[in-house]
Amino acid sequence: MQDYKNVKDEVLAARAREGDGAAAEELLLRYKNAVRSVARKYFLAGYETDDLVQEGMIGLYAAIGDYSGEGGKSFKNFAYLCVTRRIVDVLRADGKRGALSEPLDPEIPDEGDTPEDFLISGESRAEFRMRLMRELSDFEFRVVTCYLDGMSYSRICEATGRDLKSVDNALARAKRKLQCAYGGDKKDKKKKA
Repeated sequence: MQDYKNVKDEVLAARAREGDGAAAEELLLRYKNAVRSVARKYFLAGYETDDLVQEGMIGLYAAIGDYSGEGGKSFKNFAYLCVTRRIVDVLRADGKRGALSEPLDPEIPDEGDTPEDFLISGESRAEFRMRLMRELSDFEFRVVTCYLDGMSYSRICEATGRDLKSVDNALARAKRKLQCAYGGDKKDKKKKA
């Protein structure tokens, strides 16, 4: 088996299209964290990150098979586009986009807008942070901000000094509170009333 650690992504994609499974596996490993990063941006919109990671990995696999290098487009940009399109298509098909105030268009270049930006349309980032601070406990706020900054569960555990179960529970509680705060699941509101 060949060592692909120092081989460029574009070369790996070409080899994968020719049937080299090891080249495809290397690309899937290289981009796994990038896919997770794209998927976790939809946390505040009420989606399960792990489900969207799976969909993103399907988009990445499709990118490996479809990449041709035409027009000088890098594999990285093509993969990101395919992953984002796959996730957005799943969200559109799911019909849960009620919290998003504007359509998501994967053709529009990323100008820093994230699903959080759509959720807080009309609110400044400072107002949004204040709202998070009001809605969440100190621990939940810290966990959510770490999570949205892309930290892994283990790094959040280290940063907060809490165990994995506490971090996971805090994220789940924060998600429910934020969904209610932004007009999310009305059933949860009724249960609490």
